[in-house]
Amino acid sequence: MIEWAASAYMSPVESLSTSSRHHRAAPEGRRFTLARAVAVLGILSLALAASLLFGLTVGSTSVGVLDLIFPSSAAAEPVTILLSVRLPRVLLAAAVGACLSAAGVAFQALLRNPLADPYILGISGGAGLGAIVAGALAPAAGFGLIAARPVAAFAGSVAAVVALLALARGRGRLLPETMILLGVVMNATIMAAIMFIITMADFSRYAGTMYWLIGNLSSPTTAELGVIYGCLAAGLIVLTLMGQSLNVMTGGEELAGQLGLNVPRVRVAALMAASLVTAAAVSLAGLVGFVGLMVPHLGRTWLGPDNRLLVPASALLGAIILVVADTAARTLFAPSQIPVGVITALFGGPCFLWLFSRHGVAGAGRG
Repeated sequence: MIEWAASAYMSPVESLSTSSRHHRAAPEGRRFTLARAVAVLGILSLALAASLLFGLTVGSTSVGVLDLIFPSSAAAEPVTILLSVRLPRVLLAAAVGACLSAAGVAFQALLRNPLADPYILGISGGAGLGAIVAGALAPAAGFGLIAARPVAAFAGSVAAVVALLALARGRGRLLPETMILLGVVMNATIMAAIMFIITMADFSRYAGTMYWLIGNLSSPTTAELGVIYGCLAAGLIVLTLMGQSLNVMTGGEELAGQLGLNVPRVRVAALMAASLVTAAAVSLAGLVGFVGLMVPHLGRTWLGPDNRLLVPASALLGAIILVVADTAARTLFAPSQIPVGVITALFGGPCFLWLFSRHGVAGAGRG
């Protein structure tokens, strides 16, 4: 059984429970305070600004921000590269990284499972299936529909969450240890359904879908950026405001109920917010895997388990990591570009195996 009670994942409210007396209190330097939150988020915001500048200036073509400030006689091309190609892409990478990371924090807290992640649990796959179905049912507009794709992706992610929770419940209780296995099975089933739709539909309309399925960032339109940033803002605000409730939920549903928390309401609100940001990311970037697994774990290791800080900090950290990863994906083998999902999978796969060995095998004997 995967134990969320490992010390690195200890709930901040477990010290309130007499059943958790064996857990040590959080170190003084890792406790939540307003001053510490402002300092951490300020540092991460500066780091995000630096990563965005890095993404803008690094590429197969030598173009820098100074080309905008001191334009030459042939300044039209640098301006086009920076503002029309690179800027939308790095903004999309930042939004996708923030969405998936915030969702990962929420799923890990709600399911009390350090291996929970939108990609591993099949939530991203459900969103991808919804987006594919939207394209198949709208031949005239296809994937060009700005509103239909995120809406369908959200419906698919919610359906995946509902199915996962229904299957994982045994004797009326949520069984976190079964979630990973069910997620793997759901992913396989969903990917089979996606491939069936692509095969049976007009293949010419899905020529670039395979790159999208792997996780690929391209230059989005202003309207598409507006959609994903709107969803990110709404979901991130909800999850951040629910930080203390998520802290209580990490102690278990029974303890949360004893402490006066409305468990069903918190679960539904957090799952809807996490599904919304996941759907927004998947609808534009495809199935970028393992970001929601790696980033919350890094944030929890560095900052502690308090979700009041972990949710916004992970969003900023995820934005930084995915901007850097996408910059590497489009420059390492230039002029060829590889999907950013390949980069995240290369690092995320070993991260998952390490976490599984640490919290799945090593934690099996702790009760």
